[in-house]
Amino acid sequence: QVRLVESGGESVQAGGSLRLSCAVSGYINSRYCMVWFRQAPEKEREGAALINSDGNTRYADSVKGRFTISEDDAKNTLYLQMNSLKPEDTDRYYCAAEFGVKCGNGPDQYKEADFAYWGQGTQVTVSS
Repeated sequence: QVRLVESGGESVQAGGSLRLSCAVSGYINSRYCMVWFRQAPEKEREGAALINSDGNTRYADSVKGRFTISEDDAKNTLYLQMNSLKPEDTDRYYCAAEFGVKCGNGPDQYKEADFAYWGQGTQVTVSS
């Protein structure tokens, strides 16, 4: 049973930084794609950043240069470092995983249905 648990979301002022974490447990394949999605109320989830098992990373234009996705293999943890936060970054952030694949497109090209494993999300609120 794969389990993803996000943490690190909180309320911050614009211009601030946060680091989100996603702890992964259960079945783990050496080949995978992991994505940080975000979702505002009544909107679809949109991919913000992804990392493949080969270390390749990709970002949505809206976060490029401000967000950094990384992983600690020893801890089976995925991170999202978010800098220069803006009020429009206010969303619930989810990590998602799919094993045995490589993501060849940008994160904003993927939908919820493309990933089998999800965490429960963590709320990020950025005030102006």
